[in-house]
Amino acid sequence: MRVLIVLTSHDTLGDTGRKTGFYLSELTHALDVFTRAGLEVDFVSPKGGRPPMDGVTRDDALNRAFLDDERQAARLASTLRPEQVEPARYAALYVPGGHGTMFDLPGDARISALIGSVYARGAVVAAVCHGPAALVDVKLADGTYLVAGRDISAFTNEEEAAVELTRVMPFLLESKLIERGARFTKAPNFQQHVVVSERLVTGQNPASAARVAEELVRLLAPQRQVSGVH
Repeated sequence: MRVLIVLTSHDTLGDTGRKTGFYLSELTHALDVFTRAGLEVDFVSPKGGRPPMDGVTRDDALNRAFLDDERQAARLASTLRPEQVEPARYAALYVPGGHGTMFDLPGDARISALIGSVYARGAVVAAVCHGPAALVDVKLADGTYLVAGRDISAFTNEEEAAVELTRVMPFLLESKLIERGARFTKAPNFQQHVVVSERLVTGQNPASAARVAEELVRLLAPQRQVSGVH
């Protein structure tokens, strides 16, 4: 069984002069859960090739192991473009955050269509922190937004204010999800918080990444039993 991991290609934090990208621990902590569960993963990004990383600290053991793994480095250097992805291959899709996701994933019709197609085929869709930005323009076959009427979490307006990036972001993610009809839920700043709404799993911040992945794996359990994967 395979999980498609969607990564941002955007590396510039507005007009601050600072760099951004996907947040490394939100990838590595989820990837550790997927690997231990025996799931295969593929990477996709809007531009393909090597996506930019943020939060690159070697103090985190899982980050360190990932950065030192030549096989992972080679795979990350050759991420697929959306048009190269066959949605039917994937039992689940996961979007780690990082501020870069706010700039390119919501406005990319290919990414939105890919997520919608994977979900329509019965897959689990999960995202954490700023990763739910990839969901804001995803629509179902009936034209409604994927997040409408769902319990959803993501990086909150209060957390954005706490990191002093409210005015840098193209929009506030919590506000946009509510605008799309989501029932937004949250915990105090930077505390772990994960919510499951049918086949949609979302988490509030970096502390939530591993648990989002665990819930994704839990939702796949019936399919794994049928396919003989344990």
